[in-house]
Amino acid sequence: MEVTKLLSLFAIYFILLHNQIAFAQVNDQINKVCEKTPNKDLCIQVLASDPLSESGTMSDLAMISLRVAASNATGILTDVKLMIDDPDLEPEVQQGLSDCKETLLDAEGQLEDSIAAILSNAKNDIQLWLQAALAAIDTCDASIPGDDDILSKRSVAFRELCNIAVAISKNLGNDDQA
Repeated sequence: MEVTKLLSLFAIYFILLHNQIAFAQVNDQINKVCEKTPNKDLCIQVLASDPLSESGTMSDLAMISLRVAASNATGILTDVKLMIDDPDLEPEVQQGLSDCKETLLDAEGQLEDSIAAILSNAKNDIQLWLQAALAAIDTCDASIPGDDDILSKRSVAFRELCNIAVAISKNLGNDDQA
């Protein structure tokens, strides 16, 4: 009976040790990838927060970063739609928000195209779609008069998330070396 308990404890110990080693390897992979991004801390936060990162493949990490960027774009778009209807806004600002809404819809589509490019292993297309999404947010910012508009902080975050996706997608095909 004691031998059975001892063997069970050893089995549990080895399972836990294996899981800890695998977790350390995933964290090492995320750290290596995020070293190559413009905002390492944000990159680690984004990637480590998703259970899909446990697989540790570059494609999965790129997908995570794109999904977070797309979610951010959707949030900005929601804010823009709410602000457009504000009757107290000046007509130029309302027009700028309307233009911004259109370019954000484009950016969402470009992020979806980036995801499709990952799924079809079209590395060059990913970069093109991400650059188009970044251009769309620049157009959005430029369409709203003034430098301190409400969306500036959100668009900065969107750019950071897209730039993380750009850096990660450059490593696609290098799954064993970040």
